[in-house]
Amino acid sequence: MTMQTTTFTSRVLDNVARVLVGKDEVTRQALAGVLAGGHVLLEDAPGTGKTMLARALAASLGLTFRRVQFTPDLLPGDVTGVSVYRPATGEFNFVPGPIFTGVLLADEINRATPKTQSALLEAMGEGQVTESGVTHRLPAPFVVIATQNPVEHEGTYRLPEAQLDRFLLRLSVGYPTLEEEVRLLDRLQGEHPIHTLGAVTTPAELLQAQAQVREVFVSEDLRRYVAGLVRRTREHPVVALGGGPRASLALQGVAQALAWQESRQFVTPDDVQRAAPGVLAHRLSLNIEARLQGHPAERVVQDVLKAEPVPVENQGIEGQAAAIPVRG
Repeated sequence: MTMQTTTFTSRVLDNVARVLVGKDEVTRQALAGVLAGGHVLLEDAPGTGKTMLARALAASLGLTFRRVQFTPDLLPGDVTGVSVYRPATGEFNFVPGPIFTGVLLADEINRATPKTQSALLEAMGEGQVTESGVTHRLPAPFVVIATQNPVEHEGTYRLPEAQLDRFLLRLSVGYPTLEEEVRLLDRLQGEHPIHTLGAVTTPAELLQAQAQVREVFVSEDLRRYVAGLVRRTREHPVVALGGGPRASLALQGVAQALAWQESRQFVTPDDVQRAAPGVLAHRLSLNIEARLQGHPAERVVQDVLKAEPVPVENQGIEGQAAAIPVRG
């Protein structure tokens, strides 16, 4: 069974565009993160559409959606679930938390305590929850989309590096242009379209798409390019802690998803370069001097993209990929 990749992508993009105006690229990147089997962190100012993007993606993909507002008094069990004693039977029964869903929106994740934030680690990394020594599998597909405000820090708990590394991508929705905002005002004057947004794919189609993404061809030169970029983040003079092997795997996976969205069965350097800022920037820990000077991690990513030699797109890539049938 095969799938028209451009049809799948365009269906989702067009459906999300009913809610978010002019945000095709961030939607495409977020969809690439889902197709690569990862989780997405949306970091932007309030009111830019972070929650709407999560809800619209979940609705478009036909996935169940639950939202948890993270607050300082939120407990781990409020997210993962708890065992409840039943006097009638004399037994403890597990009551699943909101994490047992297709898409979990962890809204303002940095407002919860580190203990509650860490409750997501096992779920995001292993697709399961362990409570009272019993392991419970999460449904597949399972995606965490978390949001946070990068400006307001009062009453927040910074996500540790281990938690940030679990997010495949960190994206910014951004403000609309003047013309986009005018179109937005016109479109949302009446009933908000999110309330009537229906599914344009199914969870089964998404699982099939994720399997196809993993089969997208990556040449030896492109693997060396990916590894070289990540290695340069470790060697950059303002970086205290660079990307690890998980960053390399994430970069390759998102590049494969971006190629798949364009019905290509092979990855190009352009795919890797498009994926790099969202995949790498949040995984870099800058040294004290760089942080005091306000040196953005995104600038480091641009530095390594300029420094690492780009492999030549030759017959070695396209020729080997030609032997692989294009899906659909």
